[in-house]
Amino acid sequence: MTPREFMWRVRSRLSQFTLGELFSGWVFSRNLTRHGIIVVSDGRPWPRVINHGGEVHTENCQFYSGVRLEVGPGGRIEIGNGTYLNRNTLIHASKLVRIGKVCKISWDVIIMDSDMHSITGGRSDEPVYIGDDVWIGCRAIILKGVHIGGGAVIAAGSVVTKDVQPRTVVGGIPARVLFEIGKPTSHTDK
Repeated sequence: MTPREFMWRVRSRLSQFTLGELFSGWVFSRNLTRHGIIVVSDGRPWPRVINHGGEVHTENCQFYSGVRLEVGPGGRIEIGNGTYLNRNTLIHASKLVRIGKVCKISWDVIIMDSDMHSITGGRSDEPVYIGDDVWIGCRAIILKGVHIGGGAVIAAGSVVTKDVQPRTVVGGIPARVLFEIGKPTSHTDK
């Protein structure tokens, strides 16, 4: 990146966020393995990284208060450009959690790639992949092994246990397809 491009990026960020948010992001970014420009909004409790020997890679992202990123030994969290994580979101990666670009993750969301315990003698960790431009509603839970396609919407309070196709809205416990974005619904206007 040239110095001119860098200055343009800095000016662009300064027009969107306060110096306090950018400074807090700079302080928080020291806990990340690799990062772009990080913004931290809404003050305390500050976002936290609990790293037990893994890696956290982010591009230009925004984190709100109470966000917690937990990485186990050899685990990895990857968060794409333009994504934000709202208040009290928890992401846990024993293996891999990859979140795409321009995702909107609401408050109290839990994303995890592990059961965190074993019932039958062996613990199973399966990666979670979230595509670009995904919206996840508040208090949704995304469980291990789930792949969410680009442009999908996860309704508030949903528990996602299976893959979600691109441009699909899902909701419920367990989450089921409510409709596909861009396709006509089955009801008729009265």
